[in-house]
Amino acid sequence: MLGIGIGWRPEIDLTVERLPGVDFVEVIAERLHPPRLPESLRLLHARGVPVVPHGVGLGLGGAEPPGRDRLAHLAACAEMLGSPLVSEHVAVVRAAGVEAEHLLPVPRTRDCLEVLVANVRLAQAALPVPLALENVAALFGWPDDELTEGEFLAELVGRTGVRLLVDVANLHTNRHNQAADPLRTLAALPADALAYVHVAGGYSRDGIWHDTHTRAPSEEIYRLLAELCALARPPGVLLEWDGDYPRDQVLADTLARIRRVVEDGSAAHPRTLAPAPAPAPAPGPAGGLDAARTRLGDRYAGLLRALVLAAPAPPGFDTARLGVQAERLAARRRHHHQDRRHDHDH
Repeated sequence: MLGIGIGWRPEIDLTVERLPGVDFVEVIAERLHPPRLPESLRLLHARGVPVVPHGVGLGLGGAEPPGRDRLAHLAACAEMLGSPLVSEHVAVVRAAGVEAEHLLPVPRTRDCLEVLVANVRLAQAALPVPLALENVAALFGWPDDELTEGEFLAELVGRTGVRLLVDVANLHTNRHNQAADPLRTLAALPADALAYVHVAGGYSRDGIWHDTHTRAPSEEIYRLLAELCALARPPGVLLEWDGDYPRDQVLADTLARIRRVVEDGSAAHPRTLAPAPAPAPAPGPAGGLDAARTRLGDRYAGLLRALVLAAPAPPGFDTARLGVQAERLAARRRHHHQDRRHDHDH
C-alpha cells in the first residue's frame, strides 16, 4: 500500500518535504541523473518515503523496440531510490526521426497490441522492479480502433502481467474530448493489476478539455475517483501538479480531500472488479511482428509529420483536433527551447 502521494517537482521540493500526509512521491525519471540525487529526494528517501520513477520518454506504444539506454536509465533510477516499481505510459512519442515531445495516444488495433506486448516484455526483462503503465489523455482518437480502451488494457495485462497506473483525470479528459465512457473502462480492468492512481486538474476551453495539471481536480474527477474506489481500493493515489503552483495550504487541502474520497469510497460496501477473462485467441498480425512494426511505423510517421512538420493529415482523422494538438506541441517546443537557452545562459 503506497497511500496518498504527490508528484515531486524541483519547484515545490521544500513544500513536498513539509506537507502533511505525504505517504509516497513520484519523480519524472528523465529529470534524474544517477548516481546524483537531488537533496530533497535524498531526504525523503532517507525518511523511508517511497519514491517512484515515472518515465515520459520510453515510448512503449511506438513501432520500434524501447531504447536500451532509456531502459537502463529507468533501471538505474529504480535501483538508486530502492523504488517498489517504475511507471510509464501507453503512448507513442516519436516516429521516423520526429519527436513529439508529448504522450500521444496509440491506435487500439491488433497490430498495435502485438507490438506493445512485445515492447512491454522487453521493458520488463530490463527492469529490476515491476512496471506499471498509465492510460493517457487525448485530444484526438484514431479512426480505426478495434478495441475499447478497457479491452485493450485488460488484454495487455493478461498477456504481459504488467500493472496499471490508472489516471482518472485522463479518463475524464477522454470522456470530454472523445465521448469515451470512463465507467466502462474501469469495469473492464482487472483489480489485481492496479498499482496506483493519478489525480490532476485542468480546464475546458472551446469544447476541449485540457489536462494541464495546473489546477485542483474538478468535482467530476473526484467523482470518478470515488467510482474507482467503490470498485477496488487503490494501493495508492497521487496528485499531479505541474505548474502555476498554489500556496502550500491548497496542496495540503487537496491531498486531504483525496484521502477522504479514497476512504469514503472504499468503505461504502466496496465491490471488487471482476478478474479479467482470458482474452479470446486472436490471430497474429499478418506477416508476423516485424510486419506489424512496419505497418504501425508507417502510420505513426504520417501522424507525427502532420503534427510536427505541418504535413497533410492522414485520412480519417479529425483535422480540427489535429490542428489543436499541433498548436499545443509547437507551444511545448517553444517552451522547451526557452528553458534550454535559460539553462545555457546560467
